[in-house]
Amino acid sequence: MALERLDALETRIRDLVKLVQDLKRKNVTLEDELKAARQRIATQEDLNLRWEQERVDIKERIEKVMGEIELLECLEDTKEVALD
Repeated sequence: MALERLDALETRIRDLVKLVQDLKRKNVTLEDELKAARQRIATQEDLNLRWEQERVDIKERIEKVMGEIELLECLEDTKEVALD
């Protein structure tokens, strides 16, 4: 009877050791995946910042050109009034 219980205990311990080893391997895999995901997020955040800066730059340039067009229109209107 005692040997049967010892065998059962030994089997359970072996199963637990296997489980712990499997969990450690899975943990390493998950840590690697997490590291890769964080790297992708950091890269995407850098891209987003650059795109946002580009958007701001383009907006400023368009506003500048629009202001120059308005100035030209004002000058043209002034010439027409002066000619009348």
